[in-house]
Amino acid sequence: MNQNKHESCIVAGVKPWCRTVFKEVLTHYTGQWHFVDTREQLTLQSLNSLKPRYVFFLHWSWIVPDEIIDKHECVCFHMADVPFGRGGSPLQNLIMNGHRQTKLTALRMVHELDAGPVYMKRDLCLEGNAEEIYLRATYLSAEMIKDIIETRTVPVPQTGEVVIFKRRTPAQSAIPSLDSLIQLHDFIRMLDADGYPHAFIEHHGFRYEFSRANLYDGHIVADVKITPIIGVQS
Repeated sequence: MNQNKHESCIVAGVKPWCRTVFKEVLTHYTGQWHFVDTREQLTLQSLNSLKPRYVFFLHWSWIVPDEIIDKHECVCFHMADVPFGRGGSPLQNLIMNGHRQTKLTALRMVHELDAGPVYMKRDLCLEGNAEEIYLRATYLSAEMIKDIIETRTVPVPQTGEVVIFKRRTPAQSAIPSLDSLIQLHDFIRMLDADGYPHAFIEHHGFRYEFSRANLYDGHIVADVKITPIIGVQS
């Protein structure tokens, strides 16, 4: 069954690439499409007024209230082959563990984080910096959304061993002791996205943040932002 042109769908996303993909792709699908990017816009009252067939979460920073999950079909996209990789910071955890490929999983949201039944999975490359990967994943999410709304895909329960990822903290962006330039390049690129704490070192009263890293033959070239550490004299 195809999407009804009168049906409403809501897309929630807080990152700039979410709005880009919404405008470029999702608004051209059949149906009435609405975008929200703040927690205040996503309330049970607002959803009840729009009566969405689906609520799709491309990249969201807040816990979705149980009352919304219980009443509406909420679909999120998780960058891991669940039940492996449930939890926070999947991109960074995968790259830190040496993964170059993963699965992007569309799953129905339930009360337990990333534990809901799966609509579908698609291959996702983890090369490039974090923002490039997030943008790639968001375009892929848009393709998966089209499949879901056109086929009315029924999600199936997850199977396999559960592996939980821990959400990273800003302090963990400090560059640790690493064994190779490849590992250092991976560490810098996995944090290189808008709104994320970039890889950094602190030395003699200054903070050095690294972005746009490229690995060449035997060396890394990167942009470096240098700022004084408040309250620390060099």
